[in-house]
Amino acid sequence: MEIRHKANRIRLLNVKTPQMRAFHFSWLAFHLCFFGWFGIAPLMAVIRDDLGLTKTQIGNTIIASVAITVVVRLAIGLLCDRIGPRRAYTWLLCLGSLPVMAIGLADSFESFLLARLAIGAIGASFVITQYHTSVMFAPNVVGTANATSAGWGNLGGGTTQILMPLVFAGILMLGVNESLGWRLAMLVPGVVLFLTGIAYYRFTQDAPDGDFDELRARGELPPADGEHGMGASFAAAARDVRVWALFVVYAACFGVELTIHNIAAIYYFDHFDLSLATAGLIAGLFGLMNLFARTLGGIFSDLFAKSGGLKGRVRWLFIAMLCEGVALVFFSQMQVLALAIGIMLVFSLFVQMAEGATFGVVPFINKKALGAVAGIVGAGGNAGAVAAGFLFRSESLSYQQGLFYLGVAVIIASLCALAVRFSPQAEAEEGAAYRDAAGDTAEGALSLR
Repeated sequence: MEIRHKANRIRLLNVKTPQMRAFHFSWLAFHLCFFGWFGIAPLMAVIRDDLGLTKTQIGNTIIASVAITVVVRLAIGLLCDRIGPRRAYTWLLCLGSLPVMAIGLADSFESFLLARLAIGAIGASFVITQYHTSVMFAPNVVGTANATSAGWGNLGGGTTQILMPLVFAGILMLGVNESLGWRLAMLVPGVVLFLTGIAYYRFTQDAPDGDFDELRARGELPPADGEHGMGASFAAAARDVRVWALFVVYAACFGVELTIHNIAAIYYFDHFDLSLATAGLIAGLFGLMNLFARTLGGIFSDLFAKSGGLKGRVRWLFIAMLCEGVALVFFSQMQVLALAIGIMLVFSLFVQMAEGATFGVVPFINKKALGAVAGIVGAGGNAGAVAAGFLFRSESLSYQQGLFYLGVAVIIASLCALAVRFSPQAEAEEGAAYRDAAGDTAEGALSLR
């Protein structure tokens, strides 16, 4: 799929162009999705007591919150190819808001588990975010655009950990008890998600020159069915071993981040004997690194591509993954709170740079099946979170032991990055496209103008 008139600069304060409106709405929507997706996590200590949940049951709800996302991410990428990211995001936000508000009705482990399972579909928002920026920005800045939009979206994981306990505390100040308080608190992100879905439909478009339906009517895009249909698109992506290598890589970076979002607050609460608010604040620092860390991963991907082409992007991805695994192993051994926080921030830096580096490579795997590739790789993140979830549901395995084994797995998974290779022809074509998009200007990819 060739989209014309992509932006070759990211002008942060310019919202007049469709490219920048898509950029800002995509990261904001993904950011807010975290309040629905993981808003329950920093309140889990209260919910554990209210519903009488065991550690195994909590682990099962963590797995449920990310398991369904694997399937939905696979489907949502194909849906983006067919109906466009604008309508796909609108439907996901509006429908996804319903189980977020309904989780307050849970009165048992089973009903709570089903609600978290349904809420997990919201996690597919990431694929649409990456898809939308991929079709809006040129090769010289697409890595930075993807990384920044996803990073600022992932920042929601940190702000959720900090703000949801404050929302909960504010509701308690109204005189309600804790059992009702956490239920009312989840109404807030549900309403916000529904309103965001309406705004996304109103203020964005699929591509620089219009929606996909309009482009197909003008003959600028192939039909949504036939040889370019959803089945053919998925088959083309699924046959490419590079897609599955990136699937594993993303499982070992974004999957790890999702796992940390789910366990960090309760880990600090139990292991260091902190208050719920303090544990949530410290856990939130991990996600707040997304303010710049994932963007750095994309910037470095674009910089490595300037001198090393597509091979340079892959080389940087391997370096970021390896450093992530080593940092996670060190974090798992920390017994002093101050050291644990410091190493966690280093680990957070590399895990998020690895995520940015991954989607600095994705747009170049198969442009005709971009949605399918993005969907499969994005699903890898949740598949990784599901696999990691089993480490933290066992009564016989401590959180520290689980984190250590997870770090070792990341180091091994980093080798999969080296399996991503490109033909000399693809290297030459993308090198020429990069130079054409960059032009002769020395202006930075990210600017305020």
